[in-house]
Amino acid sequence: MTDVDWNPAAYAAFGDLRLRPALDLLAQVGDVPAGDIVDLGCGNGAVAGALRARFPDRRLIGVDSSPAMLEKAKGYDALVEVDAALWESEAPPALIFSNALLHWVPEHDIQFPRLALLLASGGVLAVQMPDQFDAPSHRLLREIAADLIPDRFDRAFRAPVAPLDSYYRLLRSFGAVSIWETTYLQELVSSGEGHPVRHFTQSTAMRPYATRMSDQERATYIAQYDAALAESYPPGPDGSVLLPFRRVFVTLRKQP
Repeated sequence: MTDVDWNPAAYAAFGDLRLRPALDLLAQVGDVPAGDIVDLGCGNGAVAGALRARFPDRRLIGVDSSPAMLEKAKGYDALVEVDAALWESEAPPALIFSNALLHWVPEHDIQFPRLALLLASGGVLAVQMPDQFDAPSHRLLREIAADLIPDRFDRAFRAPVAPLDSYYRLLRSFGAVSIWETTYLQELVSSGEGHPVRHFTQSTAMRPYATRMSDQERATYIAQYDAALAESYPPGPDGSVLLPFRRVFVTLRKQP
């Protein structure tokens, strides 16, 4: 479901809404030891400025698997194109900062301990992941796709985000773990065509489905998704909707 390049312009359309969770995560990162700052899943570089302002004297490395996103990413000292599941650091980083990436990466029982092992002593792993997959905004994506093209899409598919206590058990032996969740009530305004929630999801959660469809299939899919969204998130008089969006945060400070 993740073997697809991303559209930087479409992703940036809701930049403020996507940046806020990253800033909330960064606010919970305290002092870090000597070492590089790694933006794992840097995308188009939306968080680079905040990381640079927080750690102005550190080497800032952006890591992403999307060539299109990396082409837009600015403000890093180095960029690395690689699948996050395969990334290895040259030296133990002081901070691995991963905003809205790891829900695309399977086998969290392997990946989270692997990232912890890469950290410098006293280093920090900071992760934010959407956990919206049972909400209508995301559930309808997979259900409608599977109903339309059952031999191509799995109705039972879900992202690998685990129950919160799983991350505590995975990381507790490495150091101090903090886990919390936040539901952001996002106002999405009408663009005049299609449901506002669809405009929000089409550059992220919808993309792995839509890119595997023909033009005709995609048009039918979008029409059915818009109609279903109108029932789940009825627009107000001005066409806008409120979308509750749940996100999970995990931080680990590795013990010396």
